[in-house]
Amino acid sequence: MSSDDTPDAPESPAVIDRREAVREKALQVHTRQSRARIARRSGLGVLAVGVVAAAAVAVTMTVSSAGSKPQLEPATASGDGFVVADVVNTSVSTDIAAETDASAPAEPAPDAAAATPAEGLPAPTSTTAPPVEIRVYVDYLSAGAREWQVANAQQLTSWVDDGAVTLSYYPVAMLTAKSNGTKYSLRAASAAACVATNAPDAFFAFNNELLTRQPEVDSDGYSDTELANMAQASGVDSTRVVRDCIESGSYAAWAKSATERAVAGIPDTNGLALTGTPMVLVNGKQYIGDLSDPAEFSQFVLTTASDAYYKSAPTPTPTPTEAPAS
Repeated sequence: MSSDDTPDAPESPAVIDRREAVREKALQVHTRQSRARIARRSGLGVLAVGVVAAAAVAVTMTVSSAGSKPQLEPATASGDGFVVADVVNTSVSTDIAAETDASAPAEPAPDAAAATPAEGLPAPTSTTAPPVEIRVYVDYLSAGAREWQVANAQQLTSWVDDGAVTLSYYPVAMLTAKSNGTKYSLRAASAAACVATNAPDAFFAFNNELLTRQPEVDSDGYSDTELANMAQASGVDSTRVVRDCIESGSYAAWAKSATERAVAGIPDTNGLALTGTPMVLVNGKQYIGDLSDPAEFSQFVLTTASDAYYKSAPTPTPTPTEAPAS
C-alpha cells in the first residue's frame, strides 16, 4: 500500500481544544465588533435627533421672543409727534403780533382797559392771539423736508423762543425702500424718537442735524453708530441710554406704525392723509406754498394767526346803564 493510500491519523484532543478555543475567541471578537457598530449607529442617531431638537428649540425661542416682544412707545410722543417747546404763555412774537394787530380792531392799552368805560359804551375786553400750532411730518430722507427745514429753521427757532407757536415734528418712514436695503428712513425716525424720549432738550438740534446733513436717496445712509454719534454731537445728556436706544432700533416698530397711521388719516384736519413729506400743517391747514421761501411760509403763518385772533376774540358785552330818573 502506497503512502498516498495511508489513512489520516486521528487528531489529538489537544489540537481539537486549540481549534475550539480559536473559534470561540473569533466569535467573541465578532460579537464585540457588532455591538460597537450598533452602539455607534445608535449614538449618531441620538446625536442627530438632539441637533434637530436643539435647532427646533432655538427657532421656537426666537419666534416666540419676536412675537412676544412688546412694541415700545415713546413716552414723550403726543399723537405720534414730539413738541419742540411747550408754550407757557399767550404772548406772540413781534412779527406775528405786528401783522395781527394791523388787521385786528384797535384795543386800548392795558392800563386804559382797566379804566371805567364811558356810560353806555361796551366794556373793552383784553384779548391776545393764541399760539399757532405747527405740525411737521418729516421723512429724514426727503429732499423736500430738508429744503423746508433749511429755509425756515431760523424763524422757527425765533417763534418757539418767543412762545408764538407750538412746533411739533412727526418722524415718518415713507422712503424706507430708498436706501439700498438699509431701511435708513425707518432707522432715522427711530433714532429721532430715541432722542425725543431720552433727551428732549436736544431733539430740535438732532432733528435739524438729520435734515441738514441728509444722505442721498438710494444710498446706504448713516449707520446706527453714526446716528448715535450725531445724537451725541447734538448735545444729548443721557449718552449711553440714547446710544443703546438708537443702535438697538428700539422705536423702529413704532415708527412703522406711526407712518401707517398718518397714511390712513391725520387727526384734527379736514380729511387729510399723509401722501408725501414734508407735510406742514398750521392750525390744521396744509401749507402748499414754496418750500424754499421762508417769507411765503411766514405769511401763511401770519394769516393763520390772524384768523385765530378773530375766532378767539370774544364778542364785547354792552355795559348796562341806569334808567334816567323820572
